[in-house]
This record gives sequence, structure tokens and C-alpha cells, in this order.
Amino acid sequence: MSYKFLNNTVLITKSYIDSYVKSGQVVLDATVGNGNDTALLAEKVGSNGKVYGFDIQEHAIQKTKDLLNRFNFLERVELIKDSHENIQKYIPCKLDFIIYNLGYLPGGNKSIITKASSTIKSIHESLELLNNNGLLLINSYIGHENGLKEKNAVENMLKSLNQKKFNVLKNTFINQKNHPPILYIVEKSSDL
Repeated sequence: MSYKFLNNTVLITKSYIDSYVKSGQVVLDATVGNGNDTALLAEKVGSNGKVYGFDIQEHAIQKTKDLLNRFNFLERVELIKDSHENIQKYIPCKLDFIIYNLGYLPGGNKSIITKASSTIKSIHESLELLNNNGLLLINSYIGHENGLKEKNAVENMLKSLNQKKFNVLKNTFINQKNHPPILYIVEKSSDL
């Protein structure tokens, strides 16, 4: 089984990053995990841009730091070991692009997961920091305990957003087994 365009949520997310994120932008990876999105964002923003990256796990921060060092991107990234619900404590500026990968650290401790309450608070704060016509992507992984509860909370929150201020798209595979992740894409209006 081989698909070129609709392979999986990870590749779809990467295509959004590739087409949207530009040199000089300021972006946020709200859940750095193993650092793959953080490294791609650092490449795309270039030496004139900046990436903020959050994770609550020291292991995730270190893995991301090691990956960034390999590509000489560390100077473009500020890694913060704290919950993404505290982003406004650390980010003093507007953001052009934001990404979340909800769930647990791939290859890590599956009992350490993102939680609906902190995620909802973080998304609200992110939307305030997002520039007009900025994009926010949320990959919601639902194949773990509490994953569906968090997904439902996030989706209900996104459904309640004023359509004059935000457009929200839900991207999901409807014929796949094993709980494929759901990708939400939010664009902030330029009319604010």
C-alpha cells in the first residue's frame, strides 16, 4: 500500500509547514517531542527567524536539542521545559505559525500525556498570540487512554470559535483502522 499525497497526517502536516512557514517568521512548536517538527520549523524560518519550543519532559527537550545541534539550528530555537499552557509567560511577541502534537512522546513514557485542560488553555493563549492570517495546526492522536477525551474537548472549543475571527478545518481519514490522528487547521482572520 503506497500513497503519494494522502499518506498520513505527519506528511500532510509537513506539507503545510513547507508551504506556509517562511524565512524570518516567528513560530511555536507547543509540544516538541522528538524534535522533528521543531527542526523543520528552524530550517524554514532561517537565521532571521525564531522558533519557540515547549515540552514538559527533559528527555524531549534533550532529544530536540541534539537534533537541532546536528543541523546547526540551535541558535534559532528557544527550548522551554514547561507546559504549553504557560506560553504567554515566555513569548513576548506575535506568532506566524503554531503546531501541537497531542498525546504522548513517541518512544517515551506513554503515561505522560497532554491533557484537555492544559491544552485548551494553551490553545486559547496561542490564538491570542497568532498574527492575522497566521496558522495553527493541531494533530490530535486519539489511540491512547484519554486521547478521545482530549480530542472532544479540543474540537468543542474549536467549534465555538467565532467564524468572523477564525476559520477551522478538520482533516481526518475516515476509512482507516487503529484510530488515525485528526488534524485541525485554524487560520486567524486579517479583519481583526
